[in-house]
Amino acid sequence: MSDVAFEYAPVGLAELENRIIRRCNRRFAAIFGGAPDDHANQPVAALYPSLAEFERIGARGLAVLRETASYNDERIMRRRDGALFWCRVRGRSLTPDDPFRHGIWSFADLSEERPVVALTRRERDVAILTCRGLSAKEVAADLGLSHRTVEAHRARLMEKFGARKLAELVAKLSGMPL
Repeated sequence: MSDVAFEYAPVGLAELENRIIRRCNRRFAAIFGGAPDDHANQPVAALYPSLAEFERIGARGLAVLRETASYNDERIMRRRDGALFWCRVRGRSLTPDDPFRHGIWSFADLSEERPVVALTRRERDVAILTCRGLSAKEVAADLGLSHRTVEAHRARLMEKFGARKLAELVAKLSGMPL
């Protein structure tokens, strides 16, 4: 029964070992393209916009996984055809002593609620932390920037997303209806 639940779950699921996809369900394959067998034994790095993003998000996730054995965020990912899209990712390590050794991860396509807007890596970082409710000073401390630099990034984000206020920007970044 658990194989049927895994296979037909309404959210994309993947079992990873050392950041290699061992198996995934039908919804995962529909989100990223191809069939489940196309993803088996493939590195999850291929689904990131770049190797640098894979490494950066992995380092951030590993730190959290070591503390809590679970991690979640919203990020831009890449389909097999190269198209970029926003994705909600949640994972749980089955081996907390070595978090990436074995885990179960879910993937939800957010592209209908949140279209991809061309952002720099720093703008994406600021956007993600802003959506988590951090102040400009808290974002600055987390990213090693000045709060004025964070405010400048937020101003560019507001312009790109057509937001007049920070709350409107957060709503648009979060895919919440206005």
